[in-house]
Amino acid sequence: MNVAALIADMAGTTIEDDGLVLGAFADALDALGVDDERDRQLAMDYVVETMGRSKIDVFTNLFGERQASNANDAFEVAYRRRVDDGGVRLLDGTDELMARLADRGIAVALTTGFSPATRDAILGAVGWSTMVALSPADVGRGRPFPDMIFGALDRLGLDRTASFCVAGDTASDMEAGRAAGAALVVGVLTGSDGTERLVGAGADVVLERLSLVAEFFDA
Repeated sequence: MNVAALIADMAGTTIEDDGLVLGAFADALDALGVDDERDRQLAMDYVVETMGRSKIDVFTNLFGERQASNANDAFEVAYRRRVDDGGVRLLDGTDELMARLADRGIAVALTTGFSPATRDAILGAVGWSTMVALSPADVGRGRPFPDMIFGALDRLGLDRTASFCVAGDTASDMEAGRAAGAALVVGVLTGSDGTERLVGAGADVVLERLSLVAEFFDA
């Protein structure tokens, strides 16, 4: 397949964060005073179910608009503290993949449900500060809407009708890729969702890791 760009998710797809999202979310629940075990479990289940989506949207759906901002702020502080403590790293083979795609002239951009500040902290921690990367705040809507993908194409200087691949580890990544009209939608098993859910959400193919995706592109 001849593609002009790969647009990939960050945490769980290109970057390993060792479950920091759930740990930071638990801290946010503490900050909100959510002590009931059943309420906490229901909230955690919802976070897992909606992994990959805009964090502020997740908090709004859980707690309403009045508390969403406080919850999101607490989450962002807790997550960035974990990032600063060395809690993120590139997934195996990802750096090599980026070099391989660059050699082929295939552009790369990243998308994430995190805020720009947290996104940039993660990228800085793994040495990717110059990478094109977008958050929902940059374009208006997060996944499953295709806005971040379209924004990434614009940043890369590509027409939205260009042939591109979208990759991610969650159902919402797959839904966004399909909505954007990606030529290839790839699910990976290094993050949140399993094969059945990824395929059900629109994945054309599911790979053990993102580094294998180059085999689908023309040399």
